[in-house]
Amino acid sequence: MQIIERTGEFSDRFSRWNAIENLSGYPFIINERAPFTPLQRALPMLNLGLVSSAGAYISGTDPFDLESRDGDLNFREIPIEVEAEDFRYSAKGYDPKAVTEDRNSQIPVDRLREYAGNGVIGALNQVWWSLSPWIPNARFVADELAPKIAERLHRYEVRAALLVPASRLCHQTLGLIARGIESSGIPTMMLSVDPEVTDRSRPPRAAYYDGEFGSVAGLPNWHQYQLRILDEALRWTETFDQPASRKLSVALQTAVETARGER
Repeated sequence: MQIIERTGEFSDRFSRWNAIENLSGYPFIINERAPFTPLQRALPMLNLGLVSSAGAYISGTDPFDLESRDGDLNFREIPIEVEAEDFRYSAKGYDPKAVTEDRNSQIPVDRLREYAGNGVIGALNQVWWSLSPWIPNARFVADELAPKIAERLHRYEVRAALLVPASRLCHQTLGLIARGIESSGIPTMMLSVDPEVTDRSRPPRAAYYDGEFGSVAGLPNWHQYQLRILDEALRWTETFDQPASRKLSVALQTAVETARGER
């Protein structure tokens, strides 16, 4: 299945886009179908891969290019042992305050390592993948970036992948990458706080809720909130039997918790 169903139409509209900073007039992808790969192993037996588009890079290395009209198609392969204080962020389309305060709000490495330690997942892969939040040229994402990410996941024998976008535009980017990964035979789950953009790109599995750009994996320094989002989304990876986008129940639970002052 094609990652972009009407590539020519997108390319024509993109060539006429004026590259406005706030995405005014941007020709978002519209797909109608989605690939689907059933999960072959239970969560406690699989190696989970993490893909984030918060623009994280290790301090002292080159940041992502946020000025290119097409976007920066490079990615960083980062060991899970790298500490939070060693990261910097090429942020565009989202406020980096939350992820700077608590990386788990966008890059839930610590939460997923807890899950691995508790046997909820078999393992968190030894490296995770960091992408730019600003890649307007979706055709390059489909033709170049998605196949490269899928190849790296296979190289590490990843059995399922969790994708966490940070900005509105990278909800599209990771939706397309999820399609590429799934088409290669690896099941995916994508978190979302923008179901409109997510549903247009049609990733195979999406879990959305009323959250905020820049803290898509949960509000900073709210451990249980982050765990609830991840737990429900990851368990849906097992239960989905066809492509779908489903709303998480985290909002209702969080409202009750907040009212009780239990944060």
